Amino acid sequence: MLKKRLAVALTVSGLLVGATACGAPAQTVPSSATASALATTGAAGWDLDPATGAQRIKAAGLDILTAEGTAEHYHAHLDVLVDGKPVTVPAEIGFSFGADGQPNGISALHTHDTSGILHIEAPTAGLKYTLGQVLTEWGVLDGKDATGAPHGGTGGWTAYVNGTKQNAPVTDVVLKAHDEIVLSFGAAPSPIPSSYAFPAGL
Repeated sequence: MLKKRLAVALTVSGLLVGATACGAPAQTVPSSATASALATTGAAGWDLDPATGAQRIKAAGLDILTAEGTAEHYHAHLDVLVDGKPVTVPAEIGFSFGADGQPNGISALHTHDTSGILHIEAPTAGLKYTLGQVLTEWGVLDGKDATGAPHGGTGGWTAYVNGTKQNAPVTDVVLKAHDEIVLSFGAAPSPIPSSYAFPAGL
């Protein structure tokens, strides 16, 4: 598949290393001004904090890479619903940022935009990636919020894969190519989304 060059280079140890996007329109990684703004966008509690991106990548058991891997390459889609209402899946989940707000790394499991498309672009083939790793990189449903808000922990959440309810913990859902994953809290819509129209080339 023809790959397009991601419109931003990752600065790592003074070297400019281009990350490759996978057939999708080129995405721009936030500048220092927009990176800091990411921490305050989206619904309360669902925001992404760029400052702790590296720590969250490591907490998810993933490595910080200088570019997207090519040994394993596929995509899944995630919808997050609270009482049937969508929560925006942030752009740049799985990116790390330096003190200057510029990107300096990326994990094998990441997002480029707010479409909910999860990109698995790994340097090693055959590894499994899970919904729990996505949530860890995002910094939600981690049990650290004691207010009882939906984003605080996994209690009350149900996962569906291609329209089928999963009985295992939501964090254990394994990501597979072109899966439509729905993470639902409270009243779920009917019917549950069972597929996603991926853009051509993904």
